[in-house]
Amino acid sequence: MSLYRWPADTPNPLVDIPGITSLQAELLNNRGVQIEDVAAFIKPDYSQHLHDPLLLHDIEPACERVEKAIDDVERIAIFADYDCDGIPGAVVAHDFFTAAKHTNLIMYIPHRHYEGFGLSVSAVEKLHKQNVQLIITIDCGSTDVAAVERANKLGIDVIITDHHEPGDVLPAAIALVNPKLGDYPFPDLCGAAVMFKLAQALITRRSYDLVPGYEKWWLDMVGVATVADMVPLQGENRVLAHFGLQVLRKSRRPGLQQLLKKAKANQINLTEEDIGFAIGPRVNAASRMDTPEDAFHLLIATTIEEASERVEHLEQLNQSRKTAVALMTKELHKRMEQLEEIPAVIVLGNPEWRPSLVGLAANKLAEEYSRPAFLWGRDGNGVIKGSARSGGSTSVVTLMRAVPDIFLEYGGHHVAGGFAVTDAGIHSFGAALNQAHADLGEAAFVKEEIIIDTELRLEDVNQLLINEIKTLAPFGANNRKPLFAFKDVIPSSVEQFGKTKEHLKLQFGTENGQREAIAFFATADSYSAVPTVGNKLTLLAHVEQSFFMGRAQIRMMIVDVL
Repeated sequence: MSLYRWPADTPNPLVDIPGITSLQAELLNNRGVQIEDVAAFIKPDYSQHLHDPLLLHDIEPACERVEKAIDDVERIAIFADYDCDGIPGAVVAHDFFTAAKHTNLIMYIPHRHYEGFGLSVSAVEKLHKQNVQLIITIDCGSTDVAAVERANKLGIDVIITDHHEPGDVLPAAIALVNPKLGDYPFPDLCGAAVMFKLAQALITRRSYDLVPGYEKWWLDMVGVATVADMVPLQGENRVLAHFGLQVLRKSRRPGLQQLLKKAKANQINLTEEDIGFAIGPRVNAASRMDTPEDAFHLLIATTIEEASERVEHLEQLNQSRKTAVALMTKELHKRMEQLEEIPAVIVLGNPEWRPSLVGLAANKLAEEYSRPAFLWGRDGNGVIKGSARSGGSTSVVTLMRAVPDIFLEYGGHHVAGGFAVTDAGIHSFGAALNQAHADLGEAAFVKEEIIIDTELRLEDVNQLLINEIKTLAPFGANNRKPLFAFKDVIPSSVEQFGKTKEHLKLQFGTENGQREAIAFFATADSYSAVPTVGNKLTLLAHVEQSFFMGRAQIRMMIVDVL
């Protein structure tokens, strides 16, 4: 059962700020927004609230080397990670060099299954054979010491743009542009944002015959990456996500328009949730199921015809991903049924499974059995890799730290993690994790409270409330969606809906008409208490406005029933 923290009855220093409502003051205070930051949070300003890109570590040598490459028409390789941060970042790089009229460009996005994460020695050697003189990494490279050393020996210069934690030894690159190095005021940018800042810096040094502010059109990709990569949506990221969504809503990219059309997402009213449910999974499907360049080429497509073809291909990949995960989940259920006793930590795998897909199945299994699930497969190089999901209050990272000798590598956070296991370790993997779970006892658990923002009445759920909430959007990491409590409400109906009745809907009668609360892939017994017609309950829910199929609807999204 989840732990909930109800609003404390303490003075709120934000209530007297002109221009914000009492609810907005409460929501802002609950998120730790200080008085001096309220104006920037409510109304981000592009010119005032973004930091100077020239403050980034190594930005000047990076700009000088790019300018030389453009002047000398050198062959440049953009080496981008394969996820929904690296690929949008690669699009930003492509757009900059296209605007700068530099066409001697190679795009290299490593194959997730066969090459793995980061700049590799083999990739550098491939690019050397293609006469590349400069490599620019996006969303990777900060720890790739050996690959950069190999590039240097082959006479290839490397500029790293990245946001990951640097190692103790830095690669000997021409420039290492990373907000976590040096004195940059905001360390939490995503990879695509770092590439955008490099493009910004380049444009401040030369005009490239671009009208002032032209680079703002590239913010659609920065917005996608900032939301999809789940970096903290505060400070500079809030500005980038805010304006990124504005550009997304009017983006002229045919690929993006066709992708949203296929996903039945309304571009004009696009939200951060559409990035999470419509754009992100389809971009990531390319690397999970096939080649990541498929997503890149979709996003840079210039015609409706090309975009439509690429969207169809990406949609097929996404459907294949869903099918593969469904088959994996079916096999997992069969294997779970054969167990005499369900262990405290579920550890299952299959050498035929793609490691890129097991995290999706692990999430389903962990949620279903309310315990940690560690699933593994074998990658294209024969390495056993997998993903872990918590499924409750157990920390998967704490479990892995307890048995480090089993792993080649591991990382993540309390709720989700990734790992690679030695061939010998795979045989004792499950037993070791379960023993660690038993030995750790309470130390294996993380008691994370879910904060309830305030109590509301069902009659408060209206357009005015939506408008107040929107001022705090976009929501995500470090800016959670507002959670409201509706006490002593009585459902007039409790029903399942959908093609296979897989979704739950509660309806409530009020003096202002019917109010509806729904939950996808849930049943009445999914919560702390079972809702029944005619009986009082406390509903914990988010409030949102949906534009599905072009129809505006205000609804509550069920989090729990008490």
